[in-house]
Amino acid sequence: MSGNTFGKLFKITTWGESHGPALGAIIDGCPAGLKIDQNDIQKQVDRRRPAVGSKVSTTRREKDQVQILSGIFEGKTTGTPISMLVFNEDTRSQDYSNIQELYRPGHADYTYDLKYGFRDYRGGGRSSGRETLSRVIAGAIAKKLLSLKNKTEIFGHTIQVGNIKNSAELNAKNIANIEKNEMRCADPIIAAKMQKFVEKTRFSSGDTLGAIIEIIIKNPPKGLGEPVFDKLDAELAKAMMSIGAVKGVEIGAGFNSVNLKGSENNDQMTKSSVPAAKNGAVKFLSNHAGGILGGISTGEDIIIRLAIKPVPSTSIPLKTISKSGKNSTIKTLGRHDCCLAPRIIPVAEAMAALVLADLYLQQRAIA
Repeated sequence: MSGNTFGKLFKITTWGESHGPALGAIIDGCPAGLKIDQNDIQKQVDRRRPAVGSKVSTTRREKDQVQILSGIFEGKTTGTPISMLVFNEDTRSQDYSNIQELYRPGHADYTYDLKYGFRDYRGGGRSSGRETLSRVIAGAIAKKLLSLKNKTEIFGHTIQVGNIKNSAELNAKNIANIEKNEMRCADPIIAAKMQKFVEKTRFSSGDTLGAIIEIIIKNPPKGLGEPVFDKLDAELAKAMMSIGAVKGVEIGAGFNSVNLKGSENNDQMTKSSVPAAKNGAVKFLSNHAGGILGGISTGEDIIIRLAIKPVPSTSIPLKTISKSGKNSTIKTLGRHDCCLAPRIIPVAEAMAALVLADLYLQQRAIA
């Protein structure tokens, strides 16, 4: 299997399976001298873990304690490959023994067999959402690089679960609410409605739900992106679509731009009255472009929205076929999330950070 490495200069390789002994990441190309506290990494990993007593997320309870094996010495990166791992301690592979000959609808079982002729059926193996843990580990280093070099901040929030939407405009007050509720929604009232809907769906029918999340990058480095084929928005779209549950990506006004005329959609500019404005002498009067023009970052906030599909593991019987081609039905047992919105946000943040860190080093190399 190829395709386990991402990036050009800030390059990561992830490894491991859902029910294997461990998962991890190797980072090659991180500059030397970057101050890294293990808590910087563990904090991001803990955000991806299910909340204690959660009725929204999986009941699999992994400690997810990150171990740094190389590349960091006395609290600083050495410039050599950074290797990190997390051991799996709460696997229940027997939950999958009765379906090893059946293809789970919505999963990669069929296509893995189609491509490789062999697969790890325990929780999906490499195709499991648990693989994203490795991305978060690596993304924590990228986040630290960006925050120290450019004071870049990356955060995400849930704006829709099923048909329940949060349309409130973000401000400092409701941004502070995001990490205070399990759904990671900026509006606590809407968050409670989302959570109630998820719990009702999970326990009344055994079904699952999809969502829309938004990732916001504040103070991104300016001038990132390499036209024509390595545009910043193209790289971000690829990074986000590499997350298994993501089925749609939009940047800035995105699909809503079709409802605007050119004169409305264009982000007009004027001379800034603030001497130390983040874009120098330029002030943008709107941000429909989502901080990217011509594939290059403008310095405005980069806005990305992702459509997250419903979790494919459901206890509702579904039609499928066996490896031998016989018709059958299947119920996916095991421990699964009902809605991925809260836990996929740290993953998407990590992928955004990895893209920006890689392009930042590319920009620095040619400056």
